Amino acid sequence: MNFSGQVVWITGASSGIGEALALAWARAGARLVLSSRRAEQLERVRLACARPGDHLVLPLDLARRDTFAAAVSAVLARCGRIDVLVNNGGVSQRARVVDAADAVERAIMEVDYFGPVALTKAVLPSMLARRSGHIVVISSVMGYVGTPGRSSYAAAKHALHGYFDSLRAEIWRDGVKVTLACPGYVQTAVSANALGPQGEKHGRTDATHRRGITADRCAAAIFRGVARGREEIAVGGWETSGIFLKRFAPWLFSRIVRRMRFSV
Repeated sequence: MNFSGQVVWITGASSGIGEALALAWARAGARLVLSSRRAEQLERVRLACARPGDHLVLPLDLARRDTFAAAVSAVLARCGRIDVLVNNGGVSQRARVVDAADAVERAIMEVDYFGPVALTKAVLPSMLARRSGHIVVISSVMGYVGTPGRSSYAAAKHALHGYFDSLRAEIWRDGVKVTLACPGYVQTAVSANALGPQGEKHGRTDATHRRGITADRCAAAIFRGVARGREEIAVGGWETSGIFLKRFAPWLFSRIVRRMRFSV
């Protein structure tokens, strides 16, 4: 699978799935734009990629939508175009509904939903003008299901599916593709960095994530799916069966999820 010369912009590229995706696309010959809030970690990822001199580090905060227009202009000025936008940045949650502060719920929606939507809208005109491009959204199994302690995170991921399914239906004639990738449990810091009831970090890696697939394996599956033009990609272990249970046997899924315990 050859992406030689293509410009691939990845948010949340400083660790985890985003870092693994950066390494995979660099090996395939892509020219990368690496974004997250952590410039030092982005630089580490850039240096670890094949042909580090080809890649651009562009710090970006998904909660600062007012900066997106300038960021897109900077990428277009430097790289000439954007072939693939990978909306990977986000934050998870560990809080019961009754305990979650309103400000924290809004912050999760800002980063996980409004940020990717706004960045996509900033990039999209240049893709439509060229009649070429690919929007990739790293959602989650939680884009299909809801479990205890993840209400706002699940809501944001559900919202991404509705939005980007609609976008795909609008722009397929214009040569721009949309892919939704839905990982299950992956060995990353997502649970340690998850926000608790008052916005504090969860601070530990859940057992489910310790037993999950590696970020490299997850990224490889996403990369293959994008290269093949797939509209949706589910990747993970047993937990991905929840997608199909929710769709085809919702009564059974409901019984299972009621037995799931959550404690902060």
